[in-house]
Amino acid sequence: MTSQTKHALVVRGGWDGHVPVPTSDKYAAVLKDDGYDVTVSDTLDSYLDEELLAGTDLIVQCWTMGQISGDQVSGLINAVRAGTGFAGWHGGVIDAFRSETRYQLMTGGQFVHHPREFTTYEVRTVAEHPIMAGIERFTVTTEQYYLHMDPQVEVLAVTDYAEDPDTPELAGAVVPITWTREWGAGRVFVTAVGHRMADVEVPEVDAMIRRGMAWATR
Repeated sequence: MTSQTKHALVVRGGWDGHVPVPTSDKYAAVLKDDGYDVTVSDTLDSYLDEELLAGTDLIVQCWTMGQISGDQVSGLINAVRAGTGFAGWHGGVIDAFRSETRYQLMTGGQFVHHPREFTTYEVRTVAEHPIMAGIERFTVTTEQYYLHMDPQVEVLAVTDYAEDPDTPELAGAVVPITWTREWGAGRVFVTAVGHRMADVEVPEVDAMIRRGMAWATR
């Protein structure tokens, strides 16, 4: 290991329906193949370890719902402000810790609804960015998230929200799918796709996550 080695912390847990272990295992392996030193954690207490966080260049989180303590969220936010990158997908980042608004400010978006059934929808790129290079549009069949968004994020890709009998008022709304933001000295990458393993195996989704992790890394 040299001083140039990047260090990643993968934090996973919460609701099992979003397969946090298989999906995070996939991207922990990607990071290792890319030369990162990777620590995998199944506890939010990792966000209390100041020494660990200070030496971490990228946090990849997959933790849907759940509860985070005030000290834990402060540790995470302070690490990102100091330059640690933060990246993730779907509910593992934007349906985590629903009562913690400080966390939501950092991530830049919050899940509020999806249709009962899986939806086939098109994702289209709307910004020039290295994360989206060569990706113009693609289709996925999975949960389609309706989100409340921070106006300061840089939206990279969007979708048109499908007709949903439970919420007909939302049909046709243009909803962000992938975005980035800076939080202090840190970079944040989020994509709303990733409900199940089949989603992150879609080539365009996989490419966005791989590139998003690299972009967010300190």
